[in-house]
Amino acid sequence: MNDQRAGRVALVTGASRGLGAAIAMELGAIGMAVAVNYFKSEAAAERVCESIRNSGGRAQAFQADVRNEEEVDRLVREVSRELGEIDILVLNATGPQPLLSIEEQTWQACLDQLEFFVKSPLLLLQAVLPGMRTRRFGRIINIGSEVVELGNARFAQYVAAKGAQLGLTRSWARELAETGITVNLVAPGWIPTERHADATQAEMDAYIAVFR
Repeated sequence: MNDQRAGRVALVTGASRGLGAAIAMELGAIGMAVAVNYFKSEAAAERVCESIRNSGGRAQAFQADVRNEEEVDRLVREVSRELGEIDILVLNATGPQPLLSIEEQTWQACLDQLEFFVKSPLLLLQAVLPGMRTRRFGRIINIGSEVVELGNARFAQYVAAKGAQLGLTRSWARELAETGITVNLVAPGWIPTERHADATQAEMDAYIAVFR
């Protein structure tokens, strides 16, 4: 176990299932205390925590809508009280990702995505930043997407919001570089999680074809 990581406190948003759950369990496995954030799926979040505890780690589930300023403030206070000051923030929460043609896309559809990938990261960073500045340590990880490079059709509202998230990451990284706080973005491809359980073979083949 890496002693520099053991004992750190990590908050993973949208961690009750899928990629967020996998991230939370990996952080728990290397010795971090993990705050498993969820919106609706309390039972699923508790299962993630149980898995971490069964492996000898420390974890607790915390409910919050990370698009809401008051709930974000409450979330950070509760995590800090129960587990300790947050050292690592993994911004993974997301919502429905509908495929919409240009004719079907609306400004509200864009705002729905921006709430997850711009508003929520901003609220969470602002909430944890004072403590990180004081300790001169922090790790901010945005979970982005390869769609920014691919420009998937009928997905412009999501692609645009993910592009904005990448812009935030680059700007924040420069602003915080001298404080001991790093800001990075990981842009995974299509990961076979619960979200994609109903994906057809044709959809998967079309995705793979983009890379040929």
